[in-house]
Amino acid sequence: MNHTPVIRNPVLPGSHPDPSVLRVDHDFYLATSTFEWYPGVRLHTSRDLVHWRPLGGALDSGALLDLTGCPDSGGVWAPNLSHADGLFHLVYANVSTYAGGFTDCPNHLVTAPSIDGPWSEPVLLHSRGFDASLFHDGADSWLLNLVHDWRPGHGGSAGLEATRYDRTARRLVGEPVTIALAPGAGWIEGPNLYRRGSWYYLITADGGTGYQHQVTVARSRSLAGPYERDPHGPLLTALDHPALPLQKAGHGSLVRTASGQWYLAYLAARPIGTHGPCVLGRETALAPVTWTRDGWPRIETGLPQLHVPGPDLAPAAEDGQWPEDTGRDAHEPEGAEDGFELCELGPHWSTLRRPASPDWLSLTERPSHLRVRGGRSPRSLVGPSLVARRVTAARCSFEAVMEYQPRGFQHLAGITAYYNTRNWYFLYVTADDDGSAVVRLATCDRGRTTVDAAHQAVVEDAARVRLGLDFEGPVLSFRLHTDTGWQPFGPPLDATVLSDENAEEFDGDEIRSLGFTGAFVGMWVWDLNGHGHHADFDQASYISRESVDSVVHSSTHG
Repeated sequence: MNHTPVIRNPVLPGSHPDPSVLRVDHDFYLATSTFEWYPGVRLHTSRDLVHWRPLGGALDSGALLDLTGCPDSGGVWAPNLSHADGLFHLVYANVSTYAGGFTDCPNHLVTAPSIDGPWSEPVLLHSRGFDASLFHDGADSWLLNLVHDWRPGHGGSAGLEATRYDRTARRLVGEPVTIALAPGAGWIEGPNLYRRGSWYYLITADGGTGYQHQVTVARSRSLAGPYERDPHGPLLTALDHPALPLQKAGHGSLVRTASGQWYLAYLAARPIGTHGPCVLGRETALAPVTWTRDGWPRIETGLPQLHVPGPDLAPAAEDGQWPEDTGRDAHEPEGAEDGFELCELGPHWSTLRRPASPDWLSLTERPSHLRVRGGRSPRSLVGPSLVARRVTAARCSFEAVMEYQPRGFQHLAGITAYYNTRNWYFLYVTADDDGSAVVRLATCDRGRTTVDAAHQAVVEDAARVRLGLDFEGPVLSFRLHTDTGWQPFGPPLDATVLSDENAEEFDGDEIRSLGFTGAFVGMWVWDLNGHGHHADFDQASYISRESVDSVVHSSTHG
C-alpha cells in the first residue's frame, strides 16, 4: 500500500552544498561539493528521497583528485552527476585559484559502471569556467558551464556556453556555443539543462550564494536559445523572507521519480540569528515541483520549507529490497560513535588536502585504533594531518580518546573545531619546556593565532587522555576528562568564528578568501619537526543534541 512520507529539510545537514540529484531505476543519488576535503564529491543514496544513506566520496585518491596546495574553499566545486550508456558520469572542477580576479578551474570527467566505482581515469575537459554539467539528449551530450572572464571591468562572467561531448571518444568536440540568455539575465551560474517535450529548460543559480540566492528558470525551443525567463519569477528563494529558518536557497537541480513526480534539490543554510553567520555551512534540501498548464515548473509558495511531502513510493521501494541500514540516514539523530574497528575510515570522515593513505594514517598498525602521524602546521596547504567530520547541528558534541606521548613543544595532538587554515580552535596535548605533558588551547581567528595562557593542565599520564567539545548555537566550549569527571577547559568561545561569513575576506572588491565549507570537528596531529610523530585515537563520538528541524536561529534569542 502506497503512502506519502514527509521529507525533513535539510535532508543532508552540515556542509553539503551544490547538490546534483539523479535517479537510476528506483535509486536516487545526490552528489555535493567537498572543496579541500577528501574524498572528493560526497555521495548519498535513497529509495524514497526521505532517508539518505552516505556512500562516502567518489574521488578517494590522488590519481582522481590532487588537492596539494589547494586554497581554502578551493578544490571541488559543484560536481555534476548524470547517467548514460550504462555509466555514471561525474563532472567536477578542481579550483586551484580564485583570488585576484582569476579562477583556475580545470573541469574533469570520470565514469563508472556503478555508483561505488571503480571510477575511470580523469579526462580533462577544459578550464574556461566553473559549474560544469553534462546534458544527455538521446545520443547527443553537451557540457554547459559559466565562462569566467578575468578582465578588469568585465564583471567576472562572459555568460554561459555549451560544448558538444562525444561519449564514445570521451572528449569535447567542436567549438563552444554561446547560450543566448534572456535580456537582463546578469550573473547566473550553476546551469543544469533538461528537456521536457519540445522545450529545453535551463535551471540556474542567481544572486550569488548568499542571502540573495535564488533558483531561476528559463526555457527555449533550441538548446542554444534564445531563452525566455519564467515571468512568474524565481522558482525558489528566501529573498525578502529573512525570518525563514532556511536561507540562501539556490543552486538547484531537478529529478523525476519513477511515478512521474518532480523534485528540486537545492542548497540552503540555517543561520544563527536573522541573516546571521552560518556555522553549519550550506546544506542540501528538497522541494516538490509541479508543472503549470503552459509548461513552467512551480514550487508551492516558492519558499524553502522545513517539511515537504515526499513522493509516492514505487512498489520496488516497498518490497523489502531496501538496504539493511536505510533507517540510519544522514541526520544520525542518535549520534555516532566510531571505535575504529574497520580497516578503513567510515563514510562520515574526511581528511584535509590529502587522501587517507598509509603514509600518514593507519587503522591496522594498531587494531581498534586510528593512528595519525603528525603533519605540517595549520597554515600549510600541503601535508596536514586532520581527520574530521561535518558539524550537522547547532547543538552537538564531539569527544575523542587519545594516546599520545609528545617529545617537545613542536609535537601537538588533540581535537579541533575547524573551518579553514585561518579560522580554528584546537585543544591539544604537547610537551612543556621541562618535558612534562600539558593540555592547552589555541585559537585562530582570521589568521591571528593565540594560545590561552590562563588555562593549562598537566597530564600525569599523557599516554591516555579524553577530550571533548560542545556547540551551543553561537557558543563553543571545550572540556577535559579528569579523575573527577568532565571539567570545562578554557572560557566560552565564539563559534561564529567557524562560519562561512567570518571566513570570507576581501581586499576592497577583490576576493582574498572565500567561505564555502561550513564547520568540521575532528582529530588533528602536528609534528613541526617533520618526522611524523604519531598519536593513537581509541574512539571518537559525535552526538547531535537537537532534531534536524529545530530552528537554528532561535539560539540567539531569549
